[in-house]
Amino acid sequence: MNKLKTSSNIKCKECGVFTENADYCKNCGALISHKIERELRETAFKKEQIEEAKRALENPNLPTRLMQHPFFLYKIIGWILHSVFLIISAIGALLAWFIAMVAAG
Repeated sequence: MNKLKTSSNIKCKECGVFTENADYCKNCGALISHKIERELRETAFKKEQIEEAKRALENPNLPTRLMQHPFFLYKIIGWILHSVFLIISAIGALLAWFIAMVAAG
């Protein structure tokens, strides 16, 4: 079977020259392929997400850092702060549930 190959004429954003069936401009060498641009953006976005996750792992919050401290008094303060945060979160969740039940009738 003969496959028909479609030609794509893309205008360069940099110099305005039309280039046929190429990923880069034949005149200035700028990237003109939309597919490659999209892949580059996706790769950059994934790298950014990985870096953000690394920062979150490397920089834990204050109670977690205190719970891992070698001095026992700091560990106790860390556990107290962690417990207070947990209790406040539970109270907030209960309050949100109660308001939702009252609003539902």
